[in-house]
Amino acid sequence: MARTLSRIAHEILERHPDTARLALVGVRSRGVPLARRLARLIAEAAGAEPAVGALDISLYRDDFTSLAAQPITKGTDILFSIDGRTVVLVDDVLFTGRTVRAALDQLIDFGRPARIELAVLVDRGHRELPIRADYVGRSLSTSRDEAVQVRVREEDGTDEVVLIPKAPAPPAARPLSKARKIRPKAKPRGSPPPAKRRKR
Repeated sequence: MARTLSRIAHEILERHPDTARLALVGVRSRGVPLARRLARLIAEAAGAEPAVGALDISLYRDDFTSLAAQPITKGTDILFSIDGRTVVLVDDVLFTGRTVRAALDQLIDFGRPARIELAVLVDRGHRELPIRADYVGRSLSTSRDEAVQVRVREEDGTDEVVLIPKAPAPPAARPLSKARKIRPKAKPRGSPPPAKRRKR
């Protein structure tokens, strides 16, 4: 992961050498530590660190009404003006594109950046919206039933990308057929008593 982030940082710096006009904004939760690492790598190469912020898109998701009544939010932290800057959104996994759309909606509420770009560690495909990343660490071929989990040492204690297959669905329960009523067999009747002979 370190080598991948170093490559992305250099690609960003090649396009935007003026770090004073650059800002990295991570999408919570794992996009934030990734954005901070990229900012440090850019600072090592350019001598100046770009501004870094964090977005919590929980209230901007298009499935917000289907979430819990009180969703857990970690807060948005952008303490600088984004007007006229190039803002690079940073996220761990690009999937359907809906998370990025929500991030764009929220970011525009903070100002009018000159340009918005997207950097992701993993692009797993299956887009549902016309969204494309400008910087990609790795592209993975996945099925929609699989999950891609990025773990970072700041939150998980380790750096790794894990592909998790979907657990097999439990077998469908078959309806029990109605029990047939079994009538007890009638007890066999005793043989009739022998007929009495008449005396002559």
